[in-house]
Amino acid sequence: MTTLREVTIFDTLTDSKRPLDPIEPGKVSMYVCGVTVYDLTHIGHARVFVFFDVVQRFLRHLGYDVNYVRNHTDVDDKIIKRAGEVGEPPLELAQRFIEALDADMGALGVAHADVEPKVSDHIEQIVAMTQQLIDRGYAYESDGDVYYRVEKFDGYGKLSHRKLEDMEAGRSGRVSEGAEKEHPFDFALWKSAKDGDISWDSPWGAGRPGWHIECSVMSSEYLGNNFDIHGGGRDLIFPHHENEIAQSEGASGERFANTWMHVGMVNVAEKDETGRTIERKMSKSLGNFWTTRDVLQGYHPEAVRYFMHTTHYRNPITYSMENLDEATGRVDYLYETLRRVDEALARGGFGSDNPPPDAGWEGNAGAVLDGFGDRYDGALADDFNTPRALAAISEVAKLANDLAESKKKPTPDRASTLWRARAALSDAADVLGLLREEPTAALRTLRDLRVKVLELDPEHIEAQIVARAQARADKDWAKADAIRDELDAIGVEIMDSPDGTTWRVN
Repeated sequence: MTTLREVTIFDTLTDSKRPLDPIEPGKVSMYVCGVTVYDLTHIGHARVFVFFDVVQRFLRHLGYDVNYVRNHTDVDDKIIKRAGEVGEPPLELAQRFIEALDADMGALGVAHADVEPKVSDHIEQIVAMTQQLIDRGYAYESDGDVYYRVEKFDGYGKLSHRKLEDMEAGRSGRVSEGAEKEHPFDFALWKSAKDGDISWDSPWGAGRPGWHIECSVMSSEYLGNNFDIHGGGRDLIFPHHENEIAQSEGASGERFANTWMHVGMVNVAEKDETGRTIERKMSKSLGNFWTTRDVLQGYHPEAVRYFMHTTHYRNPITYSMENLDEATGRVDYLYETLRRVDEALARGGFGSDNPPPDAGWEGNAGAVLDGFGDRYDGALADDFNTPRALAAISEVAKLANDLAESKKKPTPDRASTLWRARAALSDAADVLGLLREEPTAALRTLRDLRVKVLELDPEHIEAQIVARAQARADKDWAKADAIRDELDAIGVEIMDSPDGTTWRVN
């Protein structure tokens, strides 16, 4: 069997970076918590989805066989509350938002997981695990509710590195109230039905699952009791993932996930009452969130992805228009690089179905390109260091731009080097979900989005370009220059070429 590149991951459980050591060599099993589908996803959710999309892309790129499971929470108090507000059956509302999630994540280029289970399809298994925990002494029934007995599990707190006696009760807001509990931190595995609630039959009466039990059940259903990677947002470490460990290991007696990965929060730059810029966590409860759908109205999906890649996944990232604008500029630059390379190759008669023959390196290009793949893979193999990976991509893009600068027919060495630089850029960027479109079309989309955000009039711009062309034909250079200056003042750059005049927004 081929030896695959080693990947190191920061493991939340051990609080250290260590090699990924798959249970089955060459195969990686990964479970990631999805969202509670009662509303549209916001950009904080999108960061988690995009990051683990990169994880599965990169592992497959290295040759690993990945089994990726990401759930949908379609049974939850929030869903029931929202369904009641809008007069819609809870499961229908949840399915509607699953479809919205699929559309929004699809727009971001996030691939589907191999398995995307729903809570409502696993009630029988949830009841079975709950009964198993009762039988093993880890859970108890109380007035139709079933609670997990946290004091029974010796390792409780090992993921969040907390001691039980130091923890605050009710941290999640999803702990059942009213029923008798043996300990204030005991959490619900099964919640008795209230009048009119969606419910299922169980040995303890009609009810529905608690929040945490679903992921213990669905991960074991599709990956087994012990699997390689469990991931999610940092806000899930406690209590959700802590409780998953207690449930799963209490039920099976086996180790649960071998490695735990958590994505940092998205912060928002805001002004306080004194006008000072501060950062706060993005959340629906604070009302300072942007839905993925709204953000994509003004920004190219790859610009949003690029923005997320600029900060290491374990660190918080600051959401702002300025940061998205900067990411847009970088994506525009990369697509412009590909366009210029394609034009240079076309001058030599080469294209996608007619590659140039292999030749030598142009100048010192070999020093950049020869080891690029290893440097790039090395960055992502080191705990998915996307900023380092972007830096490697930028190095190749600069080289390609320099080589494409000449308007002459490329020499054999230059054509061969340009071809290899383009392939290196495309292959590497694809792992990050970037440069997946035809360059000219992508540049037009990027331009049109900027026009929309800046509320420019594209018809006026096109008309002025036509007027400028006529002025140039009439040799009215003063008028032509005045039109260029007018467009430049609103951020529109005119680009003349033998094929005509195009424009972009700076």
